Amino acid sequence: MGHDHEGQRVSRRRMIAGIGSLGLGGLIAACTGQPVTTSTGESVTPQATTAQDLTSLFDGANTCTLTPATTAGPYYFDADKVRADIREDREGVRLRVAVKVQDSGSCRPIKDAVVEIWHCDAGGLYSGAEAMSRGGGALSASSPDLDPQDDERYLRGAQVTNADGVVEFTTIWPGWYRGRCVHIHAMVHVSDARVLTTQMMFDEALNDRILAGRPYAARGERDTRNDGDGIFRDEMLMKVTPDGDGYVGAIVLAADPDGDSG
Repeated sequence: MGHDHEGQRVSRRRMIAGIGSLGLGGLIAACTGQPVTTSTGESVTPQATTAQDLTSLFDGANTCTLTPATTAGPYYFDADKVRADIREDREGVRLRVAVKVQDSGSCRPIKDAVVEIWHCDAGGLYSGAEAMSRGGGALSASSPDLDPQDDERYLRGAQVTNADGVVEFTTIWPGWYRGRCVHIHAMVHVSDARVLTTQMMFDEALNDRILAGRPYAARGERDTRNDGDGIFRDEMLMKVTPDGDGYVGAIVLAADPDGDSG
């Protein structure tokens, strides 16, 4: 299976928040201060797309401890989707994901970092890898970036952190697949480097409540909970509160872009 380097599969398209027609590779370039021109001839500046001040969500969640790094898993690829709402046609309980990125050494927020998230749908499927993920996620977790196997791109997206180091996504509560607890993958890019790859997880009482309803219940009973998952760490738990017809989950990701946190 062939695997391209990051950014080689990026195509130009119309982006939100005034950034223009630009893919993930171009967005990362713009965040490094490199001149980037869109397909319409515009010069672009990365802008955060958080809908409101989310500072209060992170009360009690702040940490200067380096976030545990994990594998990206077998289903990561540059999806060329710079957007806040990543649901597309996927059914499920609405979940706002608020991520604050900070420097693990200085505790200061990291502005203009690019945060990507991706996760499975209520049926345990990953876009770009539906056939593979129907097999129960049996691919090696150490696989390099995936060469997408289909044209679907739901539940994948990237955003730029604002001055407070915050991004916000709208998605659905993830489903599950064999051998793993319920989780969301996250990757943080600073300049042109991937500085953190990790996962975000949920309190099991909430998982039980949500997975017992539609459309999750059709999947049956899951085989792995947090305490049986080899990747799970307490630091990966999101702070989750009710939010209208859904929930909002907040987490602080502490990265070490300078490699000076020991």
